[in-house]
Amino acid sequence: MTPAGIAKYAAIIAPVRLLLFSDIHSNLEALEACLDAAPAYDRVANLGDVVGYGGSPNQTVELVRAMEPINVRGNHDRACSGVTGTGDFNPVAAEAARWTRHELSDRNLDWLAALPEGPVCDPEWPQLQLVHGSPLDEDVYLASAYEAGGAMELASCPLTFFGHTHVQCAFAQPAPQPGIRPRSQTELLQPEPLPSAGRAQLWRLKLDNDHRYMVNPGSVGQPRDRDWRAAFAVYDSDSRSVTFYRVPYDIAGAQRRILDAGLPKVLAMRLEAGR
Repeated sequence: MTPAGIAKYAAIIAPVRLLLFSDIHSNLEALEACLDAAPAYDRVANLGDVVGYGGSPNQTVELVRAMEPINVRGNHDRACSGVTGTGDFNPVAAEAARWTRHELSDRNLDWLAALPEGPVCDPEWPQLQLVHGSPLDEDVYLASAYEAGGAMELASCPLTFFGHTHVQCAFAQPAPQPGIRPRSQTELLQPEPLPSAGRAQLWRLKLDNDHRYMVNPGSVGQPRDRDWRAAFAVYDSDSRSVTFYRVPYDIAGAQRRILDAGLPKVLAMRLEAGR
């Protein structure tokens, strides 16, 4: 093998930490808090919905773009950039999408419109795929073990990272075996609590080769699991583990940006309820 070939092979198998963000929703304060709390990482993955709901669309897009992440588009990215309409949105979400589209710069609108539909598979990560909703449909919510199990049965990779539900969680099912339908054995996992790191609270999930997994890092900018803190995760390909983070942020600042923008008050109030 040539030196160039050796270097390429080493790059593919080198241990890497992948920082996973999803559903930032124009919440600049939450994203900055997550970046402050994140450990060292090698790449970033954005699972969609960078914009929508929040009051800082341009600043948020520009910060995400600067990280040069592996990207997947979300339904709010589509609607806010004009790729699709807002017919499927509730009135509050539709109003926020229209406001966001008006606020975004042409450069940021073009970037959002060009985001790829999932599943996205990066050659550096042959064992995983990135989606927004489901590997089968980017707009589908995977909120239960039954729903996640059906998606995993047809997944092309043993590990899928997804967003869209705004709930930090992980599902697993046994690898396919003759005569057994894995969907019936899918379970919601309980990661192991770890000592806190600064202001962040951590949990870790160890992965094995005998299961398929679907992992949601949670929502950075608008969690809906009754915990208002910003959520993200880190995948370590060397230790085969996912570490989940919850981080407090300047929620009052994020609320103030929403109200100052003239967006519906409910978008500010729901942040503190985590729903």
